[in-house]
Amino acid sequence: MHRIFTTSVSSVYPHYVAKVAKKGRTKAELDEVIEWLTGFDAVALQRHLDAGTTFEDFFADAQLNHNAPLITGVVCGVRVEDVEDPLMQQIRYLDKLVDELARGKAMAKVLRS
Repeated sequence: MHRIFTTSVSSVYPHYVAKVAKKGRTKAELDEVIEWLTGFDAVALQRHLDAGTTFEDFFADAQLNHNAPLITGVVCGVRVEDVEDPLMQQIRYLDKLVDELARGKAMAKVLRS
C-alpha cells in the first residue's frame, strides 16, 4: 500500500490551493475541479477536509465523473492513463487536473467539456 493512500486529503489540500493561487487561480476554481472529478460539492468536500479523510476513503466515497478517463498526460513522470492501481490512478487524475488548472488551462478544457 502506497503512503499517499493513508494520507489525509486535508493535509494535501492547502498545497493544491497554494499551487493554483500562485498561478492566479482561485480556491473556488480548485473546488469546482474537485467537484467535477469526485461529485463532492463544497459542503461534502469541507466535511471530508474537517474529518481528515484519507485519500483511500475520499475516493471510495466519490462518484467519479464518467469523463475521468479522458484525463491523460504525465504527472510526476508517470502517464496517468497507464497507472494500473485504480486508487492511484484516481489520485493522479486529481493531481493532473490541479496541474492543468495551475498552468492556466481554460476551465472548459480542464473539465473535459
